Amino acid sequence: MNLESGTDITPTLRIIPRDQHIISRKNISKSALRVLYRLNEAGYTAYLVGGAVRDLLLGLQPKDFDVATSATPDEVKKLFRNCRLIGRRFRLAHVVFGAEIIEVATFRGLGEEGGEGDRHIVDGRIVRDNIWGTIEEDAIRRDFRVNAMYYDISDFSVRDYVGGIQDLQDRVLRLIGEPDIRYQEDPVRMLRAARLAAKLDMSIDTAAMAPFEALGPLLADAAPARLFDESLKMFLSGNGLKSFRMLEQSGLLKFLFPATARALKRGDEALRSLVEHGLANTDARIAEGKSVTPAFLFAVLLWGEVRDVAHHWIARGQESTEAWARASAQVVGEQCQRVAIPRRFTFTMEEIWSLQPRFEQIQRKRVFRLMAHPRFRAAFDFLLLRADESPAMRELGQWWAHAQQLPQEVLAAALPAGGGSAASDNIVAPAASRPPRPRRRRRKPGDKSGSV
Repeated sequence: MNLESGTDITPTLRIIPRDQHIISRKNISKSALRVLYRLNEAGYTAYLVGGAVRDLLLGLQPKDFDVATSATPDEVKKLFRNCRLIGRRFRLAHVVFGAEIIEVATFRGLGEEGGEGDRHIVDGRIVRDNIWGTIEEDAIRRDFRVNAMYYDISDFSVRDYVGGIQDLQDRVLRLIGEPDIRYQEDPVRMLRAARLAAKLDMSIDTAAMAPFEALGPLLADAAPARLFDESLKMFLSGNGLKSFRMLEQSGLLKFLFPATARALKRGDEALRSLVEHGLANTDARIAEGKSVTPAFLFAVLLWGEVRDVAHHWIARGQESTEAWARASAQVVGEQCQRVAIPRRFTFTMEEIWSLQPRFEQIQRKRVFRLMAHPRFRAAFDFLLLRADESPAMRELGQWWAHAQQLPQEVLAAALPAGGGSAASDNIVAPAASRPPRPRRRRRKPGDKSGSV
């Protein structure tokens, strides 16, 4: 950290006793409690810290439980056989309890680069930071005030050094230190501000948001793999629609998803409807405990640009299949320079996009071939999101929804064997009866083909 942003901050301790907050040990991971108690018993100070304390104070159930301690990573490792040390930029201890990992960090200090410890800064960005300090120094080293509160297991109080409790009450997200310097140290903090504001239903402090436009281009220097992880946190944690709107409102969308920002800037309301409905549906599935895939989410976000580029090449005489493949490769290639979407997801995205024109081909063989495609369901769900593009598109989605409810022989009889045909020419109502059950073959005497 270029600690000019922190050295002029004087931490002022405010202790919130147990009878003045709602945190209960029954809502804290048993594994985290074991780590806290063992560190304390060994003579170290240790606290539950960060997002877990913040969420518990808001009545939310944290996803992760992190611990801050006076013990160094090596000292933590000596206490726990189930511990592994990770990280070069920030040295951390992970204490593993089955599928759960408790992350234990040593209090960060304010020592300068080149002094005692291990800190390295390049162009204002922290590339390595392993200088230990006190809890007061650790508090002002954290990013947002609501993330700098500590739960003390010894007396069940909450320790607030920088005004985090006040921010929770004000529903405002404020940075610790000078925003320009803090974002230059780590540009991803801008995305975290947008994500936390959406998750916690808070506003971003005016001073914290002011540098976004000027410093947003620094996100291009962040590791694309890290931005992929940050994108998943924003869009696949149940607050995707709020996160998207916060990215737009704060002006950060164009730095993270430039193709999406360009397409929306053209004023296509049907595209905005598709994106927002897609994100809302994803949030609903997460709330219901259903599975979601990043591939569908990214297909939704990038659809507008892919569609427009494909139509551009088709208008210039390129064959449709080649045009869609070319558009997909171009848009995905550009996006992956910012956000490293793994190939297993981009492959699915490209299939969802390439299947969209095939829904308009209503001939018997084509319909059944499309329905047998492994990505048919995802592509069909995507087609339904496109309903606001035109009345014809809405009608097309209705036709395919009806068609899937029909027995194969009924659907086949209603479809032309070949030649061009529109869905509106062949709309059929779903059959009331179920498809006939296949007859079981009677086994001949002595036939053992079904035995094991």
